[in-house]
Amino acid sequence: MSTQSDLPQLHVEHFHPIDPTAFRSPKDAPPIRVLLLYGSLRPRAFSRLLTEEAARILRAYGAETQLFDPTDLPLPDSVSAEHPRVAALRDLVQWCDAMVWCSPERHGAMTSILKAQIDWIPLALGGVRPTQGKTLAVMQVSGGSQSFNTVNQLRILGRWMRLITIPNQSSVPKAFLEFDDQDRMKPGPLFHRVVDVMEELVRFTYLTRPLRDALVDRYSERVESAEALSARVNQPRL
Repeated sequence: MSTQSDLPQLHVEHFHPIDPTAFRSPKDAPPIRVLLLYGSLRPRAFSRLLTEEAARILRAYGAETQLFDPTDLPLPDSVSAEHPRVAALRDLVQWCDAMVWCSPERHGAMTSILKAQIDWIPLALGGVRPTQGKTLAVMQVSGGSQSFNTVNQLRILGRWMRLITIPNQSSVPKAFLEFDDQDRMKPGPLFHRVVDVMEELVRFTYLTRPLRDALVDRYSERVESAEALSARVNQPRL
């Protein structure tokens, strides 16, 4: 893939491919898989445009990407988890190694559209914790001056979901000025910051993916699993 043709905003001479082996991943390590969520249903949603730009950058780093379209996703608990849109979201959460969350700031907070997607993701799914130990990058867009309310909220939520939230983040103020008539992000410092965030996400994912099981092995969960197993073994037979 030509990063120059997909990302004309890049200074290609300064865009360095990431070598998985530098992070103790084997040479034949599969590409990292990233799920990207955005928080608006507007026809020209800047959170979606920023998320699409982030996906292009991730693919330039060799990652596989999937964007989830929140259109027609029911409100949490309004339908069963077997609903096709809910099942599709949960399948993608299980598929991915990393996530990107991007929301507009509305009334000083993330949108209900993004929160609804996250609320459909359980902490445990079929005995597996689908988000635990995976990496997360957070971004926000604003219609006015720069703010960090939404990314700060997303960080708290990411930790609650047991995701490894990377240090870097992106906040794009006056987002309507940062995209051209072709809905591509304009070159400049804000675009450079998005590249920084995606570069860091790829690096952290390569670094932590081989160690995920060791990093999230918890005493309390070992006790819980042992007690559950003991209860099943000792259950009286009828």
